[in-house]
Amino acid sequence: MSSNQSVPVITAGGAAIPQIGLGTWHLHGEVVDGAVATAVAAGYRHFDTAAYYDNETDVGHALRATGLARDSYFLTTKVWYTELGRDALRKAAEASVERLGLGAVDLLLLHWPNPEIPLAETMKALCAAKRDGLAKHIGVSNFPISLLKQALALTSEPIVANQCECHPRLNQKPLKNFCDDNDIAFVAYSPIGSGKLTEHPVLSGIAATHGKTSAQVMLRWHLQRGNIAIPRSSKPERVCENIAVTDFALSAEEMGAIDEMNAPDGRMISPSWVKSWE
Repeated sequence: MSSNQSVPVITAGGAAIPQIGLGTWHLHGEVVDGAVATAVAAGYRHFDTAAYYDNETDVGHALRATGLARDSYFLTTKVWYTELGRDALRKAAEASVERLGLGAVDLLLLHWPNPEIPLAETMKALCAAKRDGLAKHIGVSNFPISLLKQALALTSEPIVANQCECHPRLNQKPLKNFCDDNDIAFVAYSPIGSGKLTEHPVLSGIAATHGKTSAQVMLRWHLQRGNIAIPRSSKPERVCENIAVTDFALSAEEMGAIDEMNAPDGRMISPSWVKSWE
């Protein structure tokens, strides 16, 4: 197993975020303990959870068990889309911090937008959560360009990240460019396409050239695009593989071939409550 990888860091809005993080969706109890312990040994210093994952207590326990100093890693959690009113967001943020038991989170995100709650109210509450010490930084998730523009106009604190589905079939180039232009880190969830792209001939061909897996090729593609990627795995060998992507580079031709995999129907995650991706 590869270990102690040195992962590049993206800076945005005053935050410094390691480009590879451990996603924890669906990981609980001893499984998350093992995944976090393996990740720390392999060099991860970025961990992602959410109130909706129902594992913040477990993630906090797992991180404390590693013995890492709190200021040596980056921790993200998210407020669920039903909790975006002023009082509800405050209570949700306080509850997340309490469950994690690690003090202020490094990044507090709005998990999904909610058109039923005024964005001005939500952003005001999110900024207050930062100012009152619940989070060091704030951001959003699943925000298209139009909504991100509105959020930027309404915020009194830097929006340091937008976390969205992104992989070769959904490369999000316009949204990524907008984030770059506004000093917002672009964080990719489902960065290897939920495991559905590993047999794609473009990826498997490039992987064979470099002696890597297709998943590693996709994660290297993210790094070279300036994305932050948060792959999730409970398997120790995969956790280690996913961070072992700093010892090779994709050529411009290989990057272009992966970019060309982008497709109009590439989105894999589209919940019923999302009315528009525009």
